[in-house]
Amino acid sequence: MERVTGAELVQRLKALPKWKIEDGALVREMQFADFADAMQFVNRVAEAAEAARHHPDIDIRYNRVRLGLVTHDAGGITENDVKMAAQLDTIAG
Repeated sequence: MERVTGAELVQRLKALPKWKIEDGALVREMQFADFADAMQFVNRVAEAAEAARHHPDIDIRYNRVRLGLVTHDAGGITENDVKMAAQLDTIAG
């Protein structure tokens, strides 16, 4: 799969305003009411990731969740990452 880079990536990020590029990955951080709410969200993310066969990096710190998307095999952000970011936005509500 080809990487999404440059102006194309900037354009795609307009549709994903809660995401940023950090260290070559799409990243979004969220805060929840408590640990249980954060874990419920992470479990929904896990289900979507398994169905898509595309798994984000997930960092959980009590009520904060950080998601990172990058296609390691392609060496950067791909269309799969952009699509998964949009899907995770839907799950986050």
